[in-house]
Amino acid sequence: MDKKLLLIILDGVPYANWRRFFGGLEGWVKAGDARVWRMRASLPSMSGPCYASIHTGLPPQSHGVLTNAHIHRVQKPDIFSAVRAAGGVTGAVTHSWWSEFFNRAPFDMVRDIEYDEPESPSINHGRFHTMTGYDHKNQATPCDADLFATLTSLSARFGLDYGILHTCTLDSMGHRFGHDCIEMDHACALMDAMLAGFLPKWLEMGYEVIVTADHGQSLRGHHGGTDEAQTDFALYYFGPAEGPAKDTLLDQLQLAPTVLSRLGVAIPETMKAAPFLR
Repeated sequence: MDKKLLLIILDGVPYANWRRFFGGLEGWVKAGDARVWRMRASLPSMSGPCYASIHTGLPPQSHGVLTNAHIHRVQKPDIFSAVRAAGGVTGAVTHSWWSEFFNRAPFDMVRDIEYDEPESPSINHGRFHTMTGYDHKNQATPCDADLFATLTSLSARFGLDYGILHTCTLDSMGHRFGHDCIEMDHACALMDAMLAGFLPKWLEMGYEVIVTADHGQSLRGHHGGTDEAQTDFALYYFGPAEGPAKDTLLDQLQLAPTVLSRLGVAIPETMKAAPFLR
């Protein structure tokens, strides 16, 4: 595999907040070193269904994760399994649902909180968090800089060909405060600043990088529905590939085949959407 890629998922950030408050990412775009597009989530625009759609290239009605109550091993080809079949090394620093969807379920906190399984047909190196105890007042999320550092460490130690990072911080903040408030302004800017501490390193390590979300969120802190605040988010790409015109609306189902095409991995027949990078 002659290319490698990191996919960074910041949960629950609507398109407008990406473009207003992520000045570091926007600076890379202005300098010509990154490109940005609008992407639209599958329906329902809910976390679990969108996680599965991101990795399978299928809508929830096909992969079976219909709501956040449907947490099970997804029985469809996905990015991890395709990369492993091609001989690549995979890693994940994410919420535990990703491990349940794409490795094994149910999640066992002792067995699965951290694993290194070189022979796994899906995730080789996993570091997970469960957000146990999460509610409206208690986010129960790890520090994002710690997560970025963990992904960087796994990439350096194990030579990941494909790695994913997923954090719920901004989604949790949005549920608590909504998206038009001082707290959210600061939270987005802080996330942007934390990213700035790691993006140059990932690029120096030879990775193409995609930074995006799973879905948006309304000003009142809701998602799952159909309006653009809930479904639309930004996608930033750092790498040499050519992409569509900047005003093109991307479909979330295009993400999995795009990642695989950038890695030079065969795209499963189940992934029908066209890659948007070439």
